[in-house]
Amino acid sequence: MGSSATPSTAASAPGRRKVALYLALLTLQYGAQPLISKRFVRQEVIVTSLVLSIEVAKVICAVILLVAEGSLKKQFSNWSITRSLTASGLPAAIYALQNSLLQISYKNLDSLTFSILNQTKLLFTAFFTYLILGQKQSPKQIFALTLLIAAAVLLSIGESSSKGSGGGNSDYVLLYGIIPVTVASVLSGLASSLCQWASQVKKHTSYMMTIEMSFIGSMCLLASTSQSPDGEAIRKHGFFHEWTLLTVVPVLMNAVGGILVGLVTTYAGGGFVIVSALLVTALLQFIFDGKPPSLYCLIALPLVMTSIFIYQKYPYVDRKKKD
Repeated sequence: MGSSATPSTAASAPGRRKVALYLALLTLQYGAQPLISKRFVRQEVIVTSLVLSIEVAKVICAVILLVAEGSLKKQFSNWSITRSLTASGLPAAIYALQNSLLQISYKNLDSLTFSILNQTKLLFTAFFTYLILGQKQSPKQIFALTLLIAAAVLLSIGESSSKGSGGGNSDYVLLYGIIPVTVASVLSGLASSLCQWASQVKKHTSYMMTIEMSFIGSMCLLASTSQSPDGEAIRKHGFFHEWTLLTVVPVLMNAVGGILVGLVTTYAGGGFVIVSALLVTALLQFIFDGKPPSLYCLIALPLVMTSIFIYQKYPYVDRKKKD
C-alpha cells in the first residue's frame, strides 16, 4: 500500500504545480492588464488595429501550443468550414465587438473601477447559460449575483458623481467608460454561453475554438473597416498609427491571457483568480499611479469578492440526479 501511494503522489505533483503556475500567471495577467493597457496604449491608437493585433497574436499562441502538443495535424484533419462557422461564428463576432468596447473602456476608467465593473459578466453568463443550456442557479448563487448587481450600481453611480464633482465630464465617463464595459460584460456572458454550448454539442477543443474565433472575429473586424470611422482612420494614418514598442506589451499579454483562461477553466475554477486579480489591480494602481481606491471601490470590492466566492462555492445541485 505504502509503495503504491508514492508514485501516485509523485505523478500528480507536476500536474498540481502546472495548475498552480497557470493560476499565478493568469492572476498577474488579469490584475495587471487594465493598468498596462492604460499606460502603454495612447489615446489616439486606433481601436480596431489593436483588437486585430490581439486576435492574430492569439492564433499564433494557439498554433504554437498545438504544435508543442503534437496535435496540430490531427485537429486540422478533422476540421471543416461548416462545422467551424456553426460552432465559432457567432461567438467570434460577439467577442470581436466585446474586445473593441473593452479597449475603449480601458482608456476612460481607472484600472480598479474597470476590473470591478468587468465582473458583472458573471451575472450575464449565469443568465445566458440558463437561457441557452438550461443551467440553473442555486439560491445562494442568486444571492451572490444580487451582491454583484449592488456593487456594479454603487460603483457606476460613484464613478460618475466623483468625476462630475472633480471637474471631469461625468457624461463622458458614463458614455465611454461605464457603458462600454457594461455592454462588453453582457456580450461576454452571451459569447461564453455559446462557447460552452459548442464545446458540449460540437466537441470543440479550447485551442481550436481560440483559432477559429480569432480568425472569424478578425474577418468581421476587417469587413467593418470598409464603413467604420476606424477603417477611415487606418486608411488615412496607417494601421499602426500612434503605436510604440510598448503597445506590443498589452497586445501580447491579452493574447496569452486568452490562452490561460482556457487552460485554467479546464483544470481549475476561475473564482480564486478573479478575486486575487482584483487585489493585484488595486495594489498595482496604488504603486504605479499613486492612486488609492476610492470610497466607492472600497465598498464595492468586498461585495464583488464575496459574490464570486459564494457563487463558486455553492453551485446548483439537481436533487433528483443526486438521489
